[in-house]
Amino acid sequence: QVQLVESGGGLVQAGGSLRLSCAASGRTFNLYGMGWFRQAPGKEREFVGAISWTGGGTLYPDSVKGRFTINRDTGKNTVYLQMNSLKPEDTAVYYCAARVRFRALSDFTYEYWGQGTQVTVSS
Repeated sequence: QVQLVESGGGLVQAGGSLRLSCAASGRTFNLYGMGWFRQAPGKEREFVGAISWTGGGTLYPDSVKGRFTINRDTGKNTVYLQMNSLKPEDTAVYYCAARVRFRALSDFTYEYWGQGTQVTVSS
């Protein structure tokens, strides 16, 4: 089992920045990858980005490419989502996810999920 705890959400003005953190615990030696997703009220969950735990490769959708950056600290078992140039449409609950099986970055299947952290961007 892997437990995930997100932090760093909050209220920010449009154009501002936030950095989310996701700390993993438990069977972290089996980690293959971690991802970030978000869900706004009344909308489906949306992929925000992913990172390979071993190689560090990343993948982003066009909606956040150039504004969001994922990196990880393997020593701390923590993944970060740096969000810059935030827009009101980025408002959502952000979830981190982890997987212990090898999959391509473009595969959005994850075995473990955090509880989510609210990000609100005001106009």
